[in-house]
Amino acid sequence: MNNSHSSFDEQHVLHHLKHYLPAQNPLKDFVHHNTLHAFQDRNFFDALQESSKIFGYKTYLSVGDFRNRFHKKEISASVLNQVITKNKGNENVSLWLDKILKKEYDESISSRIGSLRSHWKSQYAINLDKSTHSTLFRVLCSYLDQGIAMWSFPIHDKGFLSSIRELERTSFSGFFSTKRAKRLLEEKATITDLLKIVVGDERFYETYIFDQQFSHPGWSGMVATLESNPTSLLDKKSITLEELIIFELLLEIDTLDQKFNENWAPLASRIQSEPQDLFRSVEVDEHFEVLSLWQQAFEWSLYDQVLATVKHHKPSNEKVIPSFQAFFCMDDRECSFRRHIEHLDKNAITFGTAAFFNFEFYYQPVDGKFFTKLCPAPMTPAFLVKEQPRKKKHAKDFHYHKRSHSLFFGWIISQTLGFSAAVKLFLNIFQPRMTPATSSSFKHLNKKSKLHIENKDSADRVDNLQVGFTVEEMANRVEGLLKSNGLIENFASIIYLVGHGATSVNNTHYAGYDCGACCGRPSSVNATVACFAINHPEVRKILVQRGIVIPNETQFLPALHDTTRDEITFYQEESLSESNNILHQQNAIVFEAALDNNAKERSRRFDTVDSTQSLKKVHESIKRRSVSLFEPRPELNHATNAMCIVGRRSLSKHMFLDRRSFMNSYDYTIDPSGDYLAGILGAVAPVGGGINLEYYFSRVDNQKLGAGSKLPHNVMGLIGVANGIDGDLRPGLPSQMIEVHDPIRLLVIVEHFPEKVKYAITKSPATYEWFINEWVKLVVVHPETLELYHFQEGNFEKYNPIQQETITISDELKLAETTIDNLPIGILN
Repeated sequence: MNNSHSSFDEQHVLHHLKHYLPAQNPLKDFVHHNTLHAFQDRNFFDALQESSKIFGYKTYLSVGDFRNRFHKKEISASVLNQVITKNKGNENVSLWLDKILKKEYDESISSRIGSLRSHWKSQYAINLDKSTHSTLFRVLCSYLDQGIAMWSFPIHDKGFLSSIRELERTSFSGFFSTKRAKRLLEEKATITDLLKIVVGDERFYETYIFDQQFSHPGWSGMVATLESNPTSLLDKKSITLEELIIFELLLEIDTLDQKFNENWAPLASRIQSEPQDLFRSVEVDEHFEVLSLWQQAFEWSLYDQVLATVKHHKPSNEKVIPSFQAFFCMDDRECSFRRHIEHLDKNAITFGTAAFFNFEFYYQPVDGKFFTKLCPAPMTPAFLVKEQPRKKKHAKDFHYHKRSHSLFFGWIISQTLGFSAAVKLFLNIFQPRMTPATSSSFKHLNKKSKLHIENKDSADRVDNLQVGFTVEEMANRVEGLLKSNGLIENFASIIYLVGHGATSVNNTHYAGYDCGACCGRPSSVNATVACFAINHPEVRKILVQRGIVIPNETQFLPALHDTTRDEITFYQEESLSESNNILHQQNAIVFEAALDNNAKERSRRFDTVDSTQSLKKVHESIKRRSVSLFEPRPELNHATNAMCIVGRRSLSKHMFLDRRSFMNSYDYTIDPSGDYLAGILGAVAPVGGGINLEYYFSRVDNQKLGAGSKLPHNVMGLIGVANGIDGDLRPGLPSQMIEVHDPIRLLVIVEHFPEKVKYAITKSPATYEWFINEWVKLVVVHPETLELYHFQEGNFEKYNPIQQETITISDELKLAETTIDNLPIGILN
């Protein structure tokens, strides 16, 4: 904001405002992101203080919480001393220790946002939020509705304000009661015109707009997101942030005119003080300095433990003849599943990658009206994969029939099927089970489905999208997938591409449980497309020319892992050769046993599951839990995520990471230049970092940066959640997803030479911003010496772990006896 300007620049202010509003997509495309993305061009700790002072966000745990963790030895005393020494100098350690451990601080939070509009209450004794928000939210929800409402918004194809004008002209009772508001709407008054009436002094205009829109950042952020990405809505609705502001200003004028009979003066006339820049510099605050020191000590207490384990264990590079190989998502939830598979079959080799498997496209299921994006959210695919026609039967529950909304049939259905529905609901308390209404990952792709994947006719296009991939396009993507993961030789006879998804019935943030690399959807279609491409004879011929020789007997098989139920399904099993089918049946037994173990490991964090029972009984409890209407925590999702390892599996295979690590396979020997690494880190930073930071901020401030408890949530128009029917949309994550999370930044551990990693992260300015401003932390493991190098302030510094001994953990884990939330990171026997 620049108060020296002689005039108010609407477009500049709108652009500035959009930068700071929440950027959360509708529920169907819910993908994790950095909540404070607007501050990402600043150092992490500077951003936390600025955002707190300007917007009133809580950006750290409290001092008391840190002290409790210190007394419980979750924060190491030696690490805390090292952090103080590094930041404040050795001579000041005792002084700052006293401040950190003993001094009392006022931890109340005030913000600059909202102070200007608060004058309506103090000077006019009116609460404009209470008077206008109810109408504003209902109109927005009705207009943007994606299928909940029985009737659609009467006029929705002319833009938001045009629809409002049309309704005002044609309705018996409109949205406005006063003549002036109606006249201003009809005359198409601008934001500046309306602010002149409401505020009066243009020096206050920008601050007023920020105050107004941050009184409901959820709806404002959603409108800004839909304006920039209208394809986020399947049922297209045109709306802009400018229209929202105009409509809200008109509601305010209407309210004030009703109360004061148009006999009121603009707000600025009652304000004696000079306007203040919301974004003026923030002074250094000792309280925030103490919090930043605590945060670093908290983080490095874990980081040091992990890095000590990496440094003090020489990885084995012995090559084995693989019994089978499997690609999983880099997702932290697959960390334990991979470990259990490798424990049960010592010759099994697993890889981690983004589970869109390097194939970006839109997907159209049979009879599907809309296209579904199956790739990372920032990508804009040029390809379409279509499900081929087949006899498609859906299980149905007739009390969900659309006629249940009508007057006559609704009464008939409620008096007949309504009773059976009540009985089913009652039985579900004691015996939860799958129903037609259950959101199941396995419904995304039927095992019998056939897909149109190969493009043999360049003219085969739909809505400017090429239907399928050419052989050359498939070969390029397969080459990238295999080389970036380090698999160019020593192929097993059968190799699995395992996508992942989730099943639940009590989860408004369902898309956040599926694969983030597939835009919040199960990755079964991507696995199927990638396997088709790798098994294609012509693709393999091209790969041979590029140095990748896949034996003729090697077959790739797609699969899907449901992470809430710990179940797996395999696709295209009928395509396996006789010998590979025999191997597959043996491997399937390993997968099933690993899923039982994985379910038991997960169960220790679930209060309603008795982990002391047998594997099978625990697994059955996990399955029932996933479909229980009365279970608000069907899965803890990414809670406790803390690190990402980018390197060969040998670097981490010996480590117990307690489901806290993303794991992206990468072999530096295949990528001496670091170009593949640049692509990997270009995804790891926004995806892994985005997940980590959304959990971080939702944990430290669940009311403003999170969604609060999910128990009172209502789904609003299928685009977001709100408390009750008149509340603001809630960005971030509900408390049930973050209760056990430790809010620390993601530690990215990369196996390569430091200078090559420096090249990889600086190749893209957007990627470099994550590392140079320390929104994620970066440590490089020298692949030859195992020396550790910490990236800070643009350079790598050698890091020597404080912890000299590593914890040894039985690889049986004895999870039935484990009651703590987090086991220590350590070396598996």
